[in-house]
Amino acid sequence: MGLCLPTLKTIHNQTFLIARLFMPDLFPPSLDEINALAREALQSLPLRLRQFTEGLIIQVTEFPDDDVCTEMELESPFDILGLYQGVSMTEQTVEASGTLPNMVFLYRRPILDYWAETSEDLRHVVRHVLIHEIGHHFGFSDDDMELIEAEAEGPR
Repeated sequence: MGLCLPTLKTIHNQTFLIARLFMPDLFPPSLDEINALAREALQSLPLRLRQFTEGLIIQVTEFPDDDVCTEMELESPFDILGLYQGVSMTEQTVEASGTLPNMVFLYRRPILDYWAETSEDLRHVVRHVLIHEIGHHFGFSDDDMELIEAEAEGPR
């Protein structure tokens, strides 16, 4: 008696999960794992800044969508690690209504590619990209963002 396809698929999925559990270094971090690193990085921000991120949506996806690649004139979807989409706090007005929520996108595959090329700590890479994109939400300059990252790395 042979095994049917759904049974083989279940066995494959279970084998994959067991292998991932016992040999995690053989598998790249998943979307959920990158998301967890991003949430950890967000919590590492000083409270006086983190309080202004309430309502900011953090979304981890594999790659930027085609519209982002076209709009930003990217040669490859690997050319961008993260993106802020929204209205910075310095430009928000009370009259603004019907706008999309402010979002930070982190792109898993480009982040993992950068991580593999540089051997930097993955937590550091995710935190750096997240802080940079949150900085755009605040309307900060690149210099301001470097100070925030340095403060986030130190004691809270």
